[in-house]
Amino acid sequence: IASNLQEPIFQGNSGAKAVAITVNVDWGEEYIPEMLKQFSAADAKVTFFVTGKWAEKNPELLKQMYKEGHSIQNHGYKHCHFNSLSPSEGSQEIKKAEDIINKIIGKKSVYFASPYGEFNKNVVQAAADINYQLIMWSVDTIDWQKPSPETIVNRVMKKVHNDAIILMHPTEPTVKALPELLKQLKDEKYQMLSLDKIIVDQSKNLNEGSNSHENS
Repeated sequence: IASNLQEPIFQGNSGAKAVAITVNVDWGEEYIPEMLKQFSAADAKVTFFVTGKWAEKNPELLKQMYKEGHSIQNHGYKHCHFNSLSPSEGSQEIKKAEDIINKIIGKKSVYFASPYGEFNKNVVQAAADINYQLIMWSVDTIDWQKPSPETIVNRVMKKVHNDAIILMHPTEPTVKALPELLKQLKDEKYQMLSLDKIIVDQSKNLNEGSNSHENS
């Protein structure tokens, strides 16, 4: 059988002047309320990848993130090395996080970002086996190293492009960088959208296209 293993997604394919900010969350909850304020002020909708363990500990904050219009997605149950798990173990970790997220916000996750950004054949398989798309990034703030806020802004603005996936974490320099970063993205006319808005499922479009244009 031809394997239809999904390749990891490093950027969107909408063709729009838009970016998806993704925030990987396994710690740093003390910075999230301020991040939410900044996103709201800039009219940015982002995608939070949360671990199941973190979601269990911070259900109210997770609900708030979701209520404010952000996308809540899957970072595995715990922050472990997925490269060393078998596909079925990997799938179980994702599924466990999915159930917790679903119980708290009433919505199932469909995207998976692996802890440490790891992926090998097993990780790709683990995600594909339960119909998850594996998400990477095209612009990395490397903010977990706690660089200066200016460095974070420059890293993003030097590399930003249409359909970019911009990776960040809840850290103090990130919070400090956000007002300027979001302003510059806006000045450059980028829309800041959740992942599902910049990842267009082309296979689905082709099918819909062939049905709807039969008579035209």
